[in-house]
Amino acid sequence: MIKGKKLVVVMPAYNAEETLEKTYNEIPFDIVDEVILVDDHGTDNTATLAKKIGIQHVIRHQQNQGYGGNQKTCYNKALEIGADIVIMLHPDYQYTPKLIESMAYLIANDVYPVVLGSRILGKGALKGGMPKYKYIANRLLTLSQNILIGQKLSEYHTGYRAFSKEVLEYIEFNKNSDDFVFDNQMLSQIVYADFDIAEVTCPTKYFEEASSINFSRSVTYGLGVVSTSFKHFLTRIGLMKWHLLKK
Repeated sequence: MIKGKKLVVVMPAYNAEETLEKTYNEIPFDIVDEVILVDDHGTDNTATLAKKIGIQHVIRHQQNQGYGGNQKTCYNKALEIGADIVIMLHPDYQYTPKLIESMAYLIANDVYPVVLGSRILGKGALKGGMPKYKYIANRLLTLSQNILIGQKLSEYHTGYRAFSKEVLEYIEFNKNSDDFVFDNQMLSQIVYADFDIAEVTCPTKYFEEASSINFSRSVTYGLGVVSTSFKHFLTRIGLMKWHLLKK
């Protein structure tokens, strides 16, 4: 616990057997109370390994629910077990668990209700091996999102995120897409509801076992991001009412 607040780490997993234990072993259990892993019907032994190494809550989807669907299960379970602070950590070791403390204390001390681990602040992304086309796409999408959404974030596409219970209970994340655009819809909801967002510099690693989407899926994701941003913008200026957003 931190300042009497229960800290839960959620791990949305898909074929993460090769990197799970390394990721799990770096979690700071002096402050983390419980861990939830959701195996999205992968083809390896992620769920079995998760139980073996001692993860308290292991859920395996009976059919693939998608990245967004996986997160919905993660957050709903975290709220069910009484989490006050929830941190999403990918089990593919692309993001370091060593930032959990920094992210969690910002929320525990009521400084910010949402904290993102940014690969773009500093030189973490390219130094860690992010493909240049993904880096350029990230920068262009982020620029357009900042303009349309009315924010000033360094990136919207990180998978390393921390939330207070109040944020997860307020935004209606279960209405979001089950695909990768879930992340951006969630940030749109958070910004529209006037929750402040902090960012911390996060080193990242790109290697063969790290999860990544191919070029065609990246294009689909990019189009979804643009669509999300325009709907947010039109709702913000009063020309439409997008059902995912509420004040």
